[in-house]
Amino acid sequence: MKQPLLGITATIGIMVISFATIFALGPELFMNWASFALMGAIPFAIVVGAFWQGREPSAIAKLAQPARGLAYLVLAAIVAAIVSVIHWATRGGALEGNPVPMAVMTIITSVVTTFFLVIVWGGWPFSLIRNKLVAGLALLVGAYVINALIFQLMNFSFAAGAPFYSDALEPGGPISAWTVVVVMVTALSFMFLTLHFQGGKPFTNIKSDPLRGIVWTLTSFVVGYLVFLLGTQVFGMEAPTFMVQVSIPFLFGSIVMLNMLGGSVTAKMSPVVGGIVSVILAAIVGKLLAFGYSALMPLVSGDIPAGPAGDFAAELWLANALLAVTFPFLAFFGDFFGMWPLVKEKADAQAEPAASAVEPV
Repeated sequence: MKQPLLGITATIGIMVISFATIFALGPELFMNWASFALMGAIPFAIVVGAFWQGREPSAIAKLAQPARGLAYLVLAAIVAAIVSVIHWATRGGALEGNPVPMAVMTIITSVVTTFFLVIVWGGWPFSLIRNKLVAGLALLVGAYVINALIFQLMNFSFAAGAPFYSDALEPGGPISAWTVVVVMVTALSFMFLTLHFQGGKPFTNIKSDPLRGIVWTLTSFVVGYLVFLLGTQVFGMEAPTFMVQVSIPFLFGSIVMLNMLGGSVTAKMSPVVGGIVSVILAAIVGKLLAFGYSALMPLVSGDIPAGPAGDFAAELWLANALLAVTFPFLAFFGDFFGMWPLVKEKADAQAEPAASAVEPV
């Protein structure tokens, strides 16, 4: 099977599996521990697919499918368990019940941090380590260390009075945690927008690793913040609503266009025209998928309240369904299994990642 039919078939199949998983888990488990744990696996999947490119650890990379994919899944589950427990114990105060917002929001930002380290910074400075396996592990740890510093910028005063809230869990930073999370996700969406143009031009024309990372990151966050202000201050959208109606749909549409379809739809177009068309299609695909997921929400999870009156439960459901379940499932299928069995391995082939337009520079 060839692109784009391959990517379309794989995406639809993973979406069906995602909905079946969400339905089987039930709304309580899905919206809390299941999504929390799955997000703990995403940074590892990013390292495997974009930094290691499916070649590390070598013992796993040499396995034939589906053994290779299953081995990566086991590793991802181990990493997710460790990450989830650490975040629950440190950010969540090891409280009984569901993960608290302090733990959930910082595990969300860890995904954004890892994406920027791997794609924008090309893994630098960890890429200077000659051993690729060690470099990837160091990068993964480094991402969580950087993310721990970002956590100190947050404050959760909006949750004051809630049963879980305490001064011990409050980092007391200068910025609302919702603002930090939504701006970071929006900055990531802009970063993905640039990837539609020959993998990140003009930023990839900067050959110095730290300089390129600095310029690309600053530009992404400045644009992300301005778009966030436009949506929340000018159009009056609540931050969570803006995130699930604007930032996440475009991000998810870009993942489909660039990762799952490998940029094949616009491959024969000129770089500028192809990039513009790809961005437009990503926006359309993302919005259609977000609309479809929202329409199916009552069927798989029942009626869930939206907006401030409902503590943005419906918005969080959509965010989790798209980026905490479907996205990691897409990553697992593409990066761990190489889209097997839709793509058959050659008998003499070493592990190769599935075709993707998203690679470190």
